[in-house]
Amino acid sequence: MSYPYQIKSYEAYKEAYKKSVEDPENFWADIANNFQWRKKWDKVLDWNFTEPKVEWFKGAKLNITENCIDRYLPEMADQPAIIWEPNNPEDRVRVVTYARLHKRVCQFAQVLKNLGVKKGDRVCIYMGMVPELAYAVLGCARIGAIHSVIFGGFSAQSIADRLEDAKAEYIVTCDGAYRGAKDIPLKSIIDDALIGNKVVKKVIVYTRTRTPVSMLKGRDVWWEDEMEHAEGQVEKNGTVSFPAEEMDAEDPLFILYTSGSTGKPKGVVHTCGGYMVWTNYTFVNTFQYQQGQKHFCTADIGWITGHSYILYGPLSAGATSVMFEGVPTWPDAGRFWEIVDKYKIDILYTAPTAIRSLMSYGLDPIKDKDLSSLKVLGTVGEPINEEAWHWYDENIGKKKCPIVDTWWQTETGGILITNLAGVTPAIPSWATLPLPGVQPVLVDDRGVEITEKNEEGLYKGNLCMKAPWPGILRTTYGDHERCRTNYFATYENLYFTGDGAMKDDEGFYRITGRVDDVLNVSGHRIGTAEVENAINMHASVVESAVVGYPHDIKGQGIYAYVIVSSFHGSEDETRKDILQTVSRIIGPIAKPDRIQFVNGLPKTRSGKIMRRILRKIAEGEIEKLGDTSTLLDPGVVDDIKKGKV
Repeated sequence: MSYPYQIKSYEAYKEAYKKSVEDPENFWADIANNFQWRKKWDKVLDWNFTEPKVEWFKGAKLNITENCIDRYLPEMADQPAIIWEPNNPEDRVRVVTYARLHKRVCQFAQVLKNLGVKKGDRVCIYMGMVPELAYAVLGCARIGAIHSVIFGGFSAQSIADRLEDAKAEYIVTCDGAYRGAKDIPLKSIIDDALIGNKVVKKVIVYTRTRTPVSMLKGRDVWWEDEMEHAEGQVEKNGTVSFPAEEMDAEDPLFILYTSGSTGKPKGVVHTCGGYMVWTNYTFVNTFQYQQGQKHFCTADIGWITGHSYILYGPLSAGATSVMFEGVPTWPDAGRFWEIVDKYKIDILYTAPTAIRSLMSYGLDPIKDKDLSSLKVLGTVGEPINEEAWHWYDENIGKKKCPIVDTWWQTETGGILITNLAGVTPAIPSWATLPLPGVQPVLVDDRGVEITEKNEEGLYKGNLCMKAPWPGILRTTYGDHERCRTNYFATYENLYFTGDGAMKDDEGFYRITGRVDDVLNVSGHRIGTAEVENAINMHASVVESAVVGYPHDIKGQGIYAYVIVSSFHGSEDETRKDILQTVSRIIGPIAKPDRIQFVNGLPKTRSGKIMRRILRKIAEGEIEKLGDTSTLLDPGVVDDIKKGKV
């Protein structure tokens, strides 16, 4: 199988990019013609960034699962769609062919139907990285239910907030999940999240860890029982079928919650048609995927990377996607390289945080692993530093594999800026060029395009987009005004990414990181306000302020300045209590790396906390604080400097 829209040369890239900007409707119509539509579109694109309103392939009818599974059954029924590597390397590997995937997705779609799920209903999925998670996601898509996957590291309170926002009536979970040496009691966390919940009707529980769980009569059902009952309903005369629901291209496919600059997580909504085309197009082109290759994306499906580049992107291209239940350092730091060797992986897509962590173990974990199958390496989640890039290039790619440094977000649906593997130039720690259809612009704080270079000879500013691409978010669930104010109101007629960037004369981009109150910790976005809200819930805390600082492994660490009314026991015990509070309210991923107790915070006379000053102190740039005379109490800064941890 070939991909007629795969870009094979730098010249072809330039040609495709030019057409995508000058004639986007015909450009995307040509690409969309490679998919299965039950009805073609009336209009390719209708948009304005003021409302905002974005509609792609308007009037088209489809079901994304037919494009991810059914269309490959005639020729590729026995080809692996998903290869599942369990947490424990001694456990049985599961190879899920396209035929098996079809059967299981149809079965689970029938389960959902039996339990009363209808098109448009929200289904919350909180599972470990098992194949059943893929069946659940695709089963929802098959019947037109909107899936909302929640990462297994979130706390009961975080889940409760997301359930309430989505008004989800159904939950799919596991008894527990394995993650390295840990067993995570998922069902029990769901039970805590459901205290006081009057909306959820059914909880489907898959058995993975045999952890004892509470099953409530009338609400909780076992996955295995429901699937067995559904099997006979979808399999007749040796053939399996569950008719896929006809969806409009602009019907919601899923909600994925992401942190923002306010305390409340926001539900980013992606729709069926544009998201499908975008994830497929970016997958095939960025990684230069060839039929039969094995693609290993190490992300969790609880994040957008897993949605787009474990499931929808690869499966819609008829690819083989490797899914891993565990962590890169268990049972030892050679686990990723063992998986590459075991399955002869062609494409490895992972996070700079993972690379930096594995670097710290030296080269021993790599020594006896055969990595010669690798053809393309990729990074995702945050800008990769040059040292990690060169280590990855030399020790994993053996200087023979192009590295794609991909920049994108939950809101973008898929990759926006990257080099194409072996096709367009790669520059260490630069994302380089926008994909066709992506129109970046750098602006100053007033929204005026940057036209003058800085002292380094580069254009530097806030990264925005001038026009929509098919995978752009459509709204934030239940609150379109929040979507407008977060992404489209900062600068007129532009989508604001929240990131800063630099550009050179060749049009290559280097992402410099967040310019708003959002941290990028290990590739996961965490809003400072969300962490502050959680810290402030602790009984002894009067006020707090959170900033990011450079972290050798995570890229960015969380530094919290905290005022307390009194210490419960010692400072250290209070610090541990605060960390536990954050863990309970958000989850372990949001725990501050450093907590400094202070007597006051640097505030202006109007009461605004000067985070710029706190950021500089956290970064160790104590001599570069600038003018502090406008502060209500400049003496506070000296006290904070003295107490830096």
